[in-house]
Amino acid sequence: MQEGIPRPVLLAAGGTGGHLFPAESLAAALVRRGVGVQLATDTRATRYGEAFPASAVHVIPSATVRGRDPLSLARTAGLLGYGTWAAWRVLARLRPAIVVGFGGYPTVPPVLAATLRAIPTLIHEQNGVMGRANRLLAPRVTAIATGFPGVVDKAPRLSTKATHTGNPVRPAVVAAAQTSYPPLHPDGPVRLLVFGGSQGARVMSEVVPLAVERLPPALRQHLHITQQARAEDLAAVQGIYGRLQVAADVAPFFADLPTRMAASHLIVSRSGASTVAELAAIGRPAILVPLPHALDQDQLANANALERAGGAIRLHQSEFTPERLAAEISGFASAPGRLAAMANAAKSMGTVDAAERLADLVLRVAKLTGNDTGPT
Repeated sequence: MQEGIPRPVLLAAGGTGGHLFPAESLAAALVRRGVGVQLATDTRATRYGEAFPASAVHVIPSATVRGRDPLSLARTAGLLGYGTWAAWRVLARLRPAIVVGFGGYPTVPPVLAATLRAIPTLIHEQNGVMGRANRLLAPRVTAIATGFPGVVDKAPRLSTKATHTGNPVRPAVVAAAQTSYPPLHPDGPVRLLVFGGSQGARVMSEVVPLAVERLPPALRQHLHITQQARAEDLAAVQGIYGRLQVAADVAPFFADLPTRMAASHLIVSRSGASTVAELAAIGRPAILVPLPHALDQDQLANANALERAGGAIRLHQSEFTPERLAAEISGFASAPGRLAAMANAAKSMGTVDAAERLADLVLRVAKLTGNDTGPT
């Protein structure tokens, strides 16, 4: 890098939306301030290269722990070691002002290499419990940002360098957050939104239509359902709703999901960090079904946080039956005041300015000023 060119901020995020979307929101906030941003990621995220507001994308070798046997662990350690060496070389050339990691094992090589080079480092934990990669890095980094309060309160050595910024959300979510909770009238529509992500849509397709079938006919007449369903489940889900004569829009993907969230009276979904952050930012009541069997139980922690605030009820997947869901929907429909109160409670946890708050923290940790930042 030529002398006098401002040093960029290097963001490290793995190839899943849960890590990349918060990083993208932070990147946009930094770029608006005239700060140069580059991205270190793995091969899965190369498709984001054009959309991500970074001047350059560096693909760093990485690996995820997929087995506990000695051979699998040795293979993972070897790939992470090779990735750290590759990241070391990138950092020597790039000389970033700070490296910011967003969790997942693809974050490990760039952040670890930065700590070895004494470059300021920050990790952001999106979930209500710290993931394995961030737990590995947390003792070594300069600062920690959290999407939920209290994530590291029980670890004094970490809590002293932790700041609750919230989870950055997409601009469409910020816009949707301006929409007030729609009043639920006795003779008006009851708008139910159902989604689960690629790993969770199947159980939604299996349970929600059968729950709707168990609702009183008078309630079904007022129900308007928007449901995400995998392509292979579309025909079955649409068939049940058609037979029941329930107004339903069923599709594998909704590009305008934040707008649909804002228009909903009740949401049924998984509880990934981004989902919970968007529910809180927009302020909508939810029935959350955490993904079971996750090693870190991050979705359970996320759902518990929103439930404690009064903005959701959490059902373990074993409890998520057509009978139980039908009872919950019927109860909510007969108590519109409860739904409105839950919407307000969810909203109280929302942080629509999380990207700006995180950008403030990044610049403080990097000790950047308006004179030594800029696009590069």
